[in-house]
Amino acid sequence: MGENMNERTISLIGTENIKKIEQKHILIVGIGGVGGTALEALIRSGIRNITIIDSDNFDESNINRHILATTLNLGEKKTKIAKKRMLEINPNINIQELDIFLNKENMNRLEKYDYIIDACDTITTKIELIKYALKNNLKIISCLGTGKKLDPTKLEITTLNKTYNDPLAKVMRKLLKEENITLSIPVVFSSEQPINNDHKVSSMIFVPSTAGLLLANYVIKDIIQN
Repeated sequence: MGENMNERTISLIGTENIKKIEQKHILIVGIGGVGGTALEALIRSGIRNITIIDSDNFDESNINRHILATTLNLGEKKTKIAKKRMLEINPNINIQELDIFLNKENMNRLEKYDYIIDACDTITTKIELIKYALKNNLKIISCLGTGKKLDPTKLEITTLNKTYNDPLAKVMRKLLKEENITLSIPVVFSSEQPINNDHKVSSMIFVPSTAGLLLANYVIKDIIQN
């Protein structure tokens, strides 16, 4: 970013912290309602090196909650639209896009990042990302369930072993325990009781977007505190 673009950020956290932020490489897996907001928050906060992974296209169901979704980009690849928008915000960033469904078989395409943000929906991918991060001594934070929830004030950052009212977290704890993997993984989760038990996942912008901001805030604060 140019000096004028950074002026308000510098006045809050200082020039040295901006330099630290610019040197880090972040991976975001899942550029949906959560990941899209996390991505934009990171770029607007000074992150210059970022890799994004998603295999989905935008559709009408995204418009009610996704910061990147509009009626003009329906059918377009999420990674393509995300990259275009981020370069419009800061043309000096290094953004890599991987249009893949990340799984155990193609996990070898990942590099050594400073931080991994898990904003995907697939439990097996979430587990493999945690294993990859632990194996390579990388920092990771995972977002848990944001569907069927409406109150963003119920979101918090904690560790997986301290979560409740989250069916996704319950399954993840079980799978990680079976492999003797630590449950002290940083997560963003909502303590709100699910609003209904319908099979269809329902959501609005409030909880996913706030979760995305919390993920980005966690990374930025960790960078400037270390």
